Amino acid sequence: MKFRTYLLFGSPGSGKGTQGKIIGTIPGFFHMACGEVFRALDLRSELGKVFLEYSSKGHLVPDDFTLKLWHQQIKNMQVMGRFKPEIDHLVLDGIPRNINQAKLLDVHSQVIKVFHLQCPSRPKLVERLKRRALKDNRLDDANEEVIKQRLAVYDSESMPVLEFYGDRVINIDATIYPYKVLREILQHINTDAATEQPAS
Repeated sequence: MKFRTYLLFGSPGSGKGTQGKIIGTIPGFFHMACGEVFRALDLRSELGKVFLEYSSKGHLVPDDFTLKLWHQQIKNMQVMGRFKPEIDHLVLDGIPRNINQAKLLDVHSQVIKVFHLQCPSRPKLVERLKRRALKDNRLDDANEEVIKQRLAVYDSESMPVLEFYGDRVINIDATIYPYKVLREILQHINTDAATEQPAS
């Protein structure tokens, strides 16, 4: 059975996590942020050291490591009863981050829609990320050079993912109020619910 999945896609600082957390509180939806899974790692462990090595430079963590950790977390959530794929929709943010990850994700997930949160102003994104670094104590957002590197990697490696999903992509202006972004996302989800077929 493939997981019925919605993707929240956008550059660092575009608001994916904010929207995902809210949608994840709605019955029938389970939100998983790949970045939070990484940041929850013990940085003294072997896996934690791999994450720190890449994230501290603004680089993407290798695909095999990312998907392995993602799949393990999904299994853990199923065992704990927090994610019930037979009745829940999976809401992902932070994955896939490149074409190869998208192809690997397709093995497990039936992606219904990709909500592309657009924020074309790079100075605004940098400021958002700096504020987030102070608020949430996030090492990957603290250094402006690392932020710029992350945004460059997003442009070169992540943006092509939108072509992979084609007409499933919904572009949303991420610079409007968060509640308006949420309203747009939910309107599309509501439309899908009327025509959705069970995952196989």
